[in-house]
Order: sequence, then structure tokens, then C-alpha cells
Amino acid sequence: MANLLPTKGNLIAAKRSRMLARTGYELMDRKRNILIRELMGMMDTAKELQGQIDAVFTEAYTALQAANIRLGICDRIAEAVDVDDSLTLRYRSVMGVELPRIPGQSPPPRPEYGMGDTCSELDECYLKFYRVKELTRRLAEVETSIYRLADAIKKTQKRANALQNIVIPGLDGTIRFITDALEEKEREEFARLKVIKRVTTKQK
Repeated sequence: MANLLPTKGNLIAAKRSRMLARTGYELMDRKRNILIRELMGMMDTAKELQGQIDAVFTEAYTALQAANIRLGICDRIAEAVDVDDSLTLRYRSVMGVELPRIPGQSPPPRPEYGMGDTCSELDECYLKFYRVKELTRRLAEVETSIYRLADAIKKTQKRANALQNIVIPGLDGTIRFITDALEEKEREEFARLKVIKRVTTKQK
């Protein structure tokens, strides 16, 4: 501030900067609130999905045990099923934060094993594990989004705090400094004019 000249031009510039900083803070605060709402909703979704996965996993393993009892160990049949790595990743933007979206497959594909040497218990097992895969896909999508949102909230909060606690108070101080200096200059000018007027009056 020592190098800042207390001029009306600098005062106008400082007031404009303060207005922009306050607008920036309001936008950051609004963005943070929207991201927090999105995060809270996703945390509820993640909790619900985890509960569903636990329940369906239990059902899937129960179905697998039933199939093993009926058919014997199903390793040979499992080898006939290809590994599914066909996930497609897309993104959606929330206040500039890119969140992943993995489109699901519906309905489940036909089993790749033959029907002659299998049973309904194996079909049930296949459908349950397919459901587990779909829920896990959805949970991965939600948990990744939660991480990205939390990181964005932290960065947004940091910027908002910098504006609120450093930038805006600094500009307020600059405005006070320039205003006080200009007022002091006006008082000095007024006093100087009074002296000139008094001297001029005496000379008459």
C-alpha cells in the first residue's frame, strides 16, 4: 500500500475490485452449497447401494451353494462364461466438476453355458451375480463422484475463505487508506485556500 498513490482513479479501481471480489465470493459460496447438497445425496445413495450389495451377495452365494450341491463344483461351467469388460464410461458436469456415469446393461445377457447339463439353481446364481456386478458398477460410479465432489468442495472453500478473509479485507483497507488520504488532501487544500483568501483580503 506504501507504493499506491491515493488518487480518485485508484479509489474507483479498488472499489470495482472489491465489488468483483464480493461477487466472486458469493458465486463460490453458492457453488460450494450446491456441491455439498449433491455430495450428501450421493452419500445416502452409496449407503443404500452398499446395503443392497451385501444382501444380494448373500443371496448369490446361497444360490451358488445350491447349484454346487445340485451339479457339483461349477468350475467347468464357469470357464465357459467370458469375462465381461464392456463397461462404457461417460461424464456429467455439476458446477464444473466432471462426475463419471457408467450406463448399465438391461436386461441381463443370456447365459453362455449350455442348458442341458445345468439347473435352475445355476440360472438363479447367474442372475444374482449379474445383479451384484450392476450394483458394484453403480457403487463405483457414486463413490468416485463422492471423492471428486469432496475434493472440489475443499478447493472451493479454500478460494472462498481467501476472498472473504484476505482479498476483501485487503481491498477494504486500501479503500480506507485512499479515502482518508483524499479527505486529508481536501482539508489541506481548503485550509490553504482560506489562508490565500485572508491574505488577499488584507492586501485590499
